[in-house]
Amino acid sequence: MGCLCLVLGLLLAASMQLHEAKRYHEVLGDERYPGYMREHSQLRGWSSDENEWNEELYPVWKRGDARWRNSWRGGRVQAVLTSDSPALVGSNITFVVNLVFPRCQKEDANGNIVYEKNCRNDSGLSSDLYVYNWTTWPDDSDWAEDGDLRTGQSRHHVFPDGKPFPHPHGRKKWNFVYVFHTFGQYFQKLGRCSARISISTTNLTLGPQVMEVTIYRRHGRRYIPVAQVKDVYVVTEEIPIFVTMSQKNDRNASDHTFLKDMPIVFDVLIHDPSHFLNKSAISYKWNFGDNTGLVVSNNHTLNHTYVLNGTFNLNLTVQTSVPGPCPPPLPASGDPMEVSKIADGNCRVDRYGYFMATVTIVEGILKISIIQAADVLMPAPWPDSSLMDFTVTCEGAIPTEVCTIISDPTCQIARSMICNPVAVDETCLLSVRRAFNRSGIYCVNFTLGDDTSLALTSTLISVPGKDPVSPLGTVTVALIAVGCLAMFVTVITILLYKKHKEYKPIGKCPRTMVTGRGLSGFLTHAKATLFPGTQEKDPLLKSQPGIL
Repeated sequence: MGCLCLVLGLLLAASMQLHEAKRYHEVLGDERYPGYMREHSQLRGWSSDENEWNEELYPVWKRGDARWRNSWRGGRVQAVLTSDSPALVGSNITFVVNLVFPRCQKEDANGNIVYEKNCRNDSGLSSDLYVYNWTTWPDDSDWAEDGDLRTGQSRHHVFPDGKPFPHPHGRKKWNFVYVFHTFGQYFQKLGRCSARISISTTNLTLGPQVMEVTIYRRHGRRYIPVAQVKDVYVVTEEIPIFVTMSQKNDRNASDHTFLKDMPIVFDVLIHDPSHFLNKSAISYKWNFGDNTGLVVSNNHTLNHTYVLNGTFNLNLTVQTSVPGPCPPPLPASGDPMEVSKIADGNCRVDRYGYFMATVTIVEGILKISIIQAADVLMPAPWPDSSLMDFTVTCEGAIPTEVCTIISDPTCQIARSMICNPVAVDETCLLSVRRAFNRSGIYCVNFTLGDDTSLALTSTLISVPGKDPVSPLGTVTVALIAVGCLAMFVTVITILLYKKHKEYKPIGKCPRTMVTGRGLSGFLTHAKATLFPGTQEKDPLLKSQPGIL
């Protein structure tokens, strides 16, 4: 009878101990987010969060626990978790965790945490070299007495679920333990001040999901929690696409307003960081909304010119076939998913990406040209200056302002700049007068603008010295090059922007990027759901010109 009671007592004790043991999901996140499912596909190399957690070796501190304040010398460690989400189902998604140490602390080449030289934190300059000098800690052999003498494996060199560290685990350089948790499963990894993992999204539940990470640091024969972080990622069956739209002479690259009779460059960027679609044929079907019909292309870049003013609805469909599981058989009434059989019982599944935008087409300045440059006799008080009139024409809309920049012969160093409002007739013909105080070769840029467009042209001119026979002298002008000089565009427009803040930077291809069908907005919404809580003032040609 006594033996029976002893056995029953031991069984009861074991049962109570098992019942009181913490599970992974209790430590890593006992919250259940909207749409959470316990039934899910097994992630390769991951374990169920129903496993036991070794709380003696890896203590568990809830949020707000006072012990967090002393978990790291010199302050708190922050963890930043990022991913390359959104991920097309079937592709891989990568997560990266980076530790941000308190001010003046960093990780050295040996994995130790040291104080930066000559860095002053809240407590002043530190006299210590190390925050944590892990290389001076005992070697693995010193711990063998607490482990298995035959294998030399210390019982302290294990993960929270008791699995041993990889051997050799490089304890002196890898002093953090990272525990990732998602879909009711966990993955354990040794690391330094950052850790990276990738998982396949095949058969994962579509929509927003949560990845949680808990980080421990080595502390003698135990491990101390230093940071926790979580972030939302998205698994989608739609191809994540981004589209850039750019047009020469477009003044504002973000307002979706473009110019009539000038090509717009559309460039489709597919978000595929794991290169899942590299071997797939991709087609692009465009409808520009201007009754020009459907345009099908296998090139991600396409030009289109709108010839009418107005507002147009642009639609793009991107299509490709990718490997995927075969759907269950359906009645002959039809299967909405288009698939084709491939080897090994798998199928190729058609995937689609969508992009929609509304663009406004308006009149704009399409082109400007310098058609003449002539010298002008200079009266006093500028006997040593050369005055020059430039005749400029433009095509398209009538400009409302003009800027001129005079630079050195390389067009790299600006000597002077003047921006003025202008009033020209319907023929768009204007004369710009500028003065030069010495001979030489100059780069002259003209930029005409209105509310929606900016156009520029540049020329090189040669100004000879004064004729000593004549009191006023004669200026001979050589118009060396007329037209848009591409090499000047960037420098000139930056200078314009700095001088005249109403002028937007000009480039060959002003760009604007928009996302396909609100994936970025969807991710933001998902996070909110899951975690609640000096110019000249006188008009041009009506005052004395600026003198170089």
